[in-house]
Order: sequence, then C-alpha cells, then structure tokens
Amino acid sequence: MLIARTGPGSARRGVATAALAVSVVLGVATSPAPAIASAETFFFDDVGSTAVPRANCGPGSLPETGLQGDVPAEDRNNGRSTQGYRCNMSMVGGLQDRGGGLLSVTYDHCSYTSTFFPGNLLNPTTPGVQVLDVSNPAQPVLSTTLNEPAMLGGTWESLKVNKARKLLAATAVPIAAGTGYFSVYDISDCAHPRLLNRGAGTDVTMPLPFISHEGGFSPDGNTYWVSGPAPGFLTAIDIRNPASPRIIWQGLHGLGGHGFGITPDGNRMYLSNLGGITVLDISAVQRGDPYPTVPQVATYLWTDGFFNQHSIPVTYGNKPYIFTVDETGGGGIKVFDVADPAHAEIVQKIKLEIQLPANTAANLRSSQGGSVFSYDPHYCVVDRPADPTALACSWESSGIRVFDVRDLSRISEIAYYNPPAQTGKNVQLTNSPHALSSLIGVSLFNFVPLARAVFEGKTDPRVAFGPRAGMVAFGDLSADWCFSPPEFHANQIWTSCSDNGFMALQLDDAVYQPPANQASTYGQ
Repeated sequence: MLIARTGPGSARRGVATAALAVSVVLGVATSPAPAIASAETFFFDDVGSTAVPRANCGPGSLPETGLQGDVPAEDRNNGRSTQGYRCNMSMVGGLQDRGGGLLSVTYDHCSYTSTFFPGNLLNPTTPGVQVLDVSNPAQPVLSTTLNEPAMLGGTWESLKVNKARKLLAATAVPIAAGTGYFSVYDISDCAHPRLLNRGAGTDVTMPLPFISHEGGFSPDGNTYWVSGPAPGFLTAIDIRNPASPRIIWQGLHGLGGHGFGITPDGNRMYLSNLGGITVLDISAVQRGDPYPTVPQVATYLWTDGFFNQHSIPVTYGNKPYIFTVDETGGGGIKVFDVADPAHAEIVQKIKLEIQLPANTAANLRSSQGGSVFSYDPHYCVVDRPADPTALACSWESSGIRVFDVRDLSRISEIAYYNPPAQTGKNVQLTNSPHALSSLIGVSLFNFVPLARAVFEGKTDPRVAFGPRAGMVAFGDLSADWCFSPPEFHANQIWTSCSDNGFMALQLDDAVYQPPANQASTYGQ
C-alpha cells in the first residue's frame, strides 16, 4: 500500500551540496543526481505474507525436509545438510578450489570466479580471478588467472561481463568499499582474457577517482557504471576506448547505494538504495553529451526488506516491468510495473516460506551458526528480457531457486538446488566470504524482521532459541551462501556459491524448455 509521498526539500538540497563538496575533493566534474524538482519519493509499508507455490519434485530429487527454502537446525546438526537439497535440478560438474568468492559471471563457454579479499591472497598458486573453461560442463578446468590490482584487491560485486562488446571488467573492493583500480579485458577468446587498459586504472601509480562496491556495464558496453555504498556515490566511466577509460560523470544520489539495472536502450537506471530504488535518467551519458546531467525521476522506499541489491528491466507484451531484489530483511523479490517510472506500482512479490513474517522465528532458529546472512535472494537472472519464461535466483542459504514467470499473476517455483554444506571446512575455503565471515555465528540481518514480527504479534521469540542458539561465533558452514547470478546456458544454469565454488546445474526437461531466443540477463 502506498502511504506517503514527499517532494523536493532540504534533504535534496543537502545532496546537491554534498556532491559539490565531493567534486572539489576529487577534482572531477560532478552533477547531483536529483537535478529536477518534480521528482517524488514514494513509500510502501505493506509486508508480503504469502509464499510462491512450491515446486513439484520429480524423480531423482532430494527435497527439502522443512519449510520452503529452509535448512533446519536439526539437518545442520545431524549432517543431513551435507547432502544438499535438490528438486528437478542436478549437478553436472563443478570446480570448488578455495571457494567461489562473492560473484561469478559467465560468457560463452567460460566462467569467471571473483576474488574475496584478503583470503584470496592466501592461495599461493592462483590468487587472482579464476578463468574457467567450461567447454565440458562435467569437467570445468582452470584456464588462467587475472592478477591485475583490481582483481587481486577483491572484486566484490563489480565483476561483470558485457556480451555486446565481449568485455570483462571489475574494480578493486577490498572490504565493502574500494577505489582507484579498474581493469577491462577483451574476452573474444573467453578462456584467455586480454587486458586492454594498461595505464589508468591498472597501473598502481595511476588510480581513477571513484568509490566502488558494485559495478556494471550499460547494455551497449560503452559505459561502465560504479556505485559506492556510503555515501551514495555513482560514477560513469567511458570505455568506448577501453585502453583509456575516463570518468565522464559523477554524482551523489543519496546517503547510500548498491547495485542497479539499466533498460536495454541505456537511458534509464533503476539504482538500488538501502531501502528501495531510485530511478535515474541517464540518457545524457548514454548519448555521450560533453557535460551530461543525470536527473532523478523518482524514489521508491519500503519496509518489506532492505539493502536492495539490483533490478532487471523486462517487458511483457512490450509493457515494461522490473524484478528488483532485496538482499536482506525478508523482502524477497518485488515486481514493479514501470510503464510510468515516475509513478511505478508493485504488482507482485516473490517470497519463500522461510521468509514469511509468521516464520521469522523459525528463520532465526535454523540460521544460527550460519553467520550474518540467512535466507534472502541476492542476484537473479531472466532467461530473456522480452517475455521471460523463467527467473533463476541465488538465494543465500536457500541455494539456487528457479521460477516460472511466464504469467506474472501465477508465478510458481519449478526447481531448486541447494548445494551440499561444506561443514567444518572453514580453513580450506580461503576465497569464500562465508568462511571468512563465520567468525560471526549469528544472523545479524534477521533481527529487524524478528523485532517487527514480535511487535505485530506474529511470532513467538522463544521459537528462535533452538539447538544452535549458542552459536554466536565461529559458524560451521552448515549451509552454503549463494550470491552469484545463476545464468542460463540452454537447459543448464552456471553459477557459483561461496563454499562450493563453480557449478554447472541441469534443469529437468519436464520443468524447463529453453526458448529459441534465450538471452540470459541480470540487468547490467
């Protein structure tokens, strides 16, 4: 339910002032994102309480034993979770090595495994971004590693591919935020990337002035966008000439930011903020204007979930929508009708049973000892941007989930694969953010939805204190974390999870037939 809207005011003027201050410090031209006074802020207070229908598991499945998406405390303690859970999807092959980092991406017959700093440096032979040749999905092999400063510094959520120009790029993000180092590669020969920018961004003496946490390409591959979490600093890097990247626009869009999705024409960005999305008109950057401005179209905020991760622009019958993903707080995935982006509407939500307010205590009960994240989506992929038939999502401790989205009014789950827990292998998995984060055992991001559910009388906090309640430190990796985009390759999904590393997964023919014009996309 829409309950409030606010117009421009002192907060917006404050953003403009902050942007000017940053421009002076960095010595580059910036433009505050809220450049038009007509942009409004909309607030939604409803909390989704319905889960999508469960998948009907066929032969060969090893289904979940509890709530949809849950890895119960008992399964974690008795070793059942080390077998994993699967429904209409099976593993073809994989390469674990020392863990899958935070975000892997794929192109052609290759996959690129991100680095998580500083643990990736503990690998004495292959410390950089791993290039995997997946010509034979049953036996992926390491082709080479990328060892430029951006790749060694931890790529976080910036490692991305642009298929149109056959480019791979990333920034250095050591611990949640980074700056300075940016590398672009030609992946025409995907198993042997070729560095294109040997000067600015790669040479340690020639850093670029930006703040990064996440990054991604414009659809045409001419611009690489970098977003920083705090402050909400956004940067456009012109890579028309990849050998000489240059910053052409910077601005502050708010107090914090995250990922984004860009429309196929490159003119509009749906930028994640800490509790919603901000819609930006980036057409001037897309056109290559010499002094571009980036007006704000609207901002949408909500209480059902927070740390919005990214958005995927799609169309159904030529009508525009977005799928937008909340990384924490039980918000799941929201579907917006964005025919009028200045007055968009939520038309659907996708949640698993373990995310529902009534199950918040059960969520906390089973996720104890699993570290800071529990059961939320992170990155989603559609099998084509126009009239998509399937949506695949990495769902943190719930594994890889696949949904039938042909009809937005009848979304249902059709398959899942939650990989075998790597219980007790913390020391070996030096490139796993899960292993490194497991010094903390408690699921920190569960407490806000738990407090809300208790306040509303929808849960009993005593349920939350089960057999793993004392595991506030030194988590045991009893359920993997899946963060990477699960990308469609015909009837397979290629992805990686933090502990299990790269995986090629096979969808059963009974539940998924790839469309002839399959074009897997995550919106960047």
